[in-house]
Parts: sequence; C-alpha cells; structure tokens
Amino acid sequence: MMRDLRGMAARMCASMKASDSGASQVQKYLTRELSKKTWPDFERLFETHPAPGAYPCWCTYNHLSGRANEVNAGSHASRVERNHQRKKALVERGCSHGIIVYAQGQPVGWCQYGMKQELPRIENNPYYRNLGTENDRMPLWRITCFVVHHRYRRCGVARTALKTALAAIRSRGGGLVEAYPVRRWGAYSKYRGTVSMFEREGFKVIASLGQSNVLMRRIV
Repeated sequence: MMRDLRGMAARMCASMKASDSGASQVQKYLTRELSKKTWPDFERLFETHPAPGAYPCWCTYNHLSGRANEVNAGSHASRVERNHQRKKALVERGCSHGIIVYAQGQPVGWCQYGMKQELPRIENNPYYRNLGTENDRMPLWRITCFVVHHRYRRCGVARTALKTALAAIRSRGGGLVEAYPVRRWGAYSKYRGTVSMFEREGFKVIASLGQSNVLMRRIV
C-alpha cells in the first residue's frame, strides 16, 4: 500500500506543479467532513504518522483549555491511546469538526476547524489574550491545525482543506474566522498553516503571536 501511495503522490504532485491554475489544483482532491462515518479514514491518516507529533496528539491539543500539558503527559504509548480515545469521544458527541482530504480514495490530509468553545487552547497565549474581536456579536470560528501526509506536501492538500473548511463554516451560518499561521515554513508551529496560504483566501494579519506565528482573521 505504501508503494502505491508513493506512486500516486508522485503522479499527482507532478500533475499539479505542471498546472498554472490554483483552481485546477484543488480539483485534484476529494474532501469529506469528519464524522462517525469518516472516523476510520481519520484513523488511517494519523496511523501513517503523517507529521511529527500528529500520531500521539490525534489533533486533541486545541480542544483542551487548561494550562497543563494534558496531551503530552505520561508515556508515549499512554499518550497515543488517551488522545486517540479522547478524539473518538469528541467525534461521537459531534464536538470535533474538520475536513479530510483524499487522493484516489486514500486519506492524505486534514484541517481542523470549530467554534471558539470547541477549540479554546489559543486563549492561553498571552499575546492573544490582549486582543479583542472585531465584532463580539459575531460567532467566532477557529482554524487550528493542518496535517498532510509527507508524500503530498506542497501539492495543494492544505489549501484544498482550507477552502473546504471555509465553505463548511459558511454553511453553518458563518461569522468571524481566525487562524494562527507561521510567517516562515521552517517554524515549529507550521502545522497551523502559512500566512501566504491564508492571504490567498482573504485573511488579513491582525497581530503577532510571538516569534513565528500571527493572528489572521476574515469574515465568512
């Protein structure tokens, strides 16, 4: 299976890089919402260890509001199992949202989004706490994480997931959407996406969140 995935990735990336059209790039993939039905696909993606830290975290970090590092406590095996079960329980309760990206039937990417109550972790950032929203009466949505299988990086997977997440937010009534991308690709928190990707979707930089990340917002 891994050999097939490598071959698919090489063919797809070559095709996409040969195209000058961003619109044609995002059409190369299919997307589905995370749900109890697509949970096995989410598991398949994360069990490939698609990015450092993704497997033990299972994209639970931003669901936690406490200052204690609840995601990383304990042994590696215990972290994996605890966070896996935590994420599964959130999905079963309808409290975890995101977009799974597929290439030729295989899950190769992921983007997490949700309302502020669902993803409260950023409120522990001291830079963030000093900022307000542009309109406190608007629903506040957050786009927190991207995971892309290493064979598909720089091939439009994250952008596809972002565009689909914005469409999903719009279908749920929209509001103010914020994200926390990195200014430079090599920064540690690159799982939050890049500034240039969000700029292409109409986001504006609002403030710095430390040395590497910025707060960006747009209304949907």
